[in-house]
Amino acid sequence: MQKVHAVVWQEDSWWVAKALEVEVASQGKSEKSALANLKEALELYFEDQTKVELTPVHSPKLQDMAIQTNA
Repeated sequence: MQKVHAVVWQEDSWWVAKALEVEVASQGKSEKSALANLKEALELYFEDQTKVELTPVHSPKLQDMAIQTNA
């Protein structure tokens, strides 16, 4: 069993869940369903792989940043 961190946020009426260790994301109508869908997507993503390689993530923190854009 592997441990994966996920970040979850709401976009309009959908919830988005994204894994931090691998580029896999999913969505759902609730936070719970988005996470369940992400779990299923990750399991399918790794289904045929003999070796699972995850980018190590230690103590992730959500940070707000201000950026300048031309828009």
